[in-house]
Amino acid sequence: MSLADSRPRPCTTPTRGRPRSEAVEQAIIEGVMQLLEEGVSLAELSIERIARTAGVGKATIYRRWSGKEELFVDVMRAAEPEDPELPGTSMRDDLVVLLEALRRRGLVSRSSAILHNVHAQMKSSPKIWAAYHASVITPRRNLGLEVLRRGQRNGELRADVDLELVNDMFVGPMLTRSVLRPDADLPEGLAEQIVDAVLEGLRPVSSPDL
Repeated sequence: MSLADSRPRPCTTPTRGRPRSEAVEQAIIEGVMQLLEEGVSLAELSIERIARTAGVGKATIYRRWSGKEELFVDVMRAAEPEDPELPGTSMRDDLVVLLEALRRRGLVSRSSAILHNVHAQMKSSPKIWAAYHASVITPRRNLGLEVLRRGQRNGELRADVDLELVNDMFVGPMLTRSVLRPDADLPEGLAEQIVDAVLEGLRPVSSPDL
């Protein structure tokens, strides 16, 4: 996925005054990626250096982000595939779409050495990792939980299961394949395989005829 196709999604709320420019935001995000690709570590990144690379003033950056931590989170989001649109036809269909998105993210991360290194650097910074977790990971997890809640209400999922645990049961195998086992295959159809295998033991059981 090229950064030219990515759309930055800043975390901060727009301030009053000068209107925001997507072109300027894109230039700033691409400037950060350029520095990272040149081997500049996260610790060495500075707003001044980013501004110089992007061809903008420091004030332009600060009008959009409070600091490099928030900017860095948006850089990571822009480098990933966009969140999927759920079909809403059934719990199974929605789960397959969510896991397929995780599979594709795994493929993107594997094909980009810079993203792999940046993820590692990000985890070494508690502040940036917390911001990434709050703005990226938590919303995705909440989306999965909502799909499961809807499945329970619709009778597609047993009512006695712990949804937090069930969510981990669906997501865990894909994360293991894509993150913990980078040498493992991520073939097409893996999302369907995982969802169907887990659902086999979680669907409501019909009462036997007396």
